[in-house]
Amino acid sequence: MVELIVVVAILSVLATAAVPIARFQVKREKERELRRDLWEMRAAIDRYKDAADKGAFQVKADSLGYPPDLDTLVKGVDVQGKKVRFLRRIPIDPMTGTAEWGMRSNQDDPDSDSFGGQNVFDVYSKSQNTAMDGTKYSTW
Repeated sequence: MVELIVVVAILSVLATAAVPIARFQVKREKERELRRDLWEMRAAIDRYKDAADKGAFQVKADSLGYPPDLDTLVKGVDVQGKKVRFLRRIPIDPMTGTAEWGMRSNQDDPDSDSFGGQNVFDVYSKSQNTAMDGTKYSTW
């Protein structure tokens, strides 16, 4: 009976040590996914801007060639009779669990939390939580 109690005690100590490690791994994976999603959306914005600068399609004069919203990247634009899409779907923010992202226009202040609405120059997470490196997810 004593041996059984000792074994259960050892297993409980090991289990309590494993829980923080599992939480750490889950958070690390979410951070990786957030970085990948931000990179994917920013690359799509850059591809749209490059195509607009080359004159592949018409853009508003005040947009400076940036997309008006993220849906435009998904729906695509007509280029010489063909629909060109820059993003398959708007990814889900792993930190908030929604597909709502913070956006910045190139006319907005770089540290601004509000979106001016002219065009989409940059995207960021709306999560105010802190990453493992001590920075806010919204600053990534």
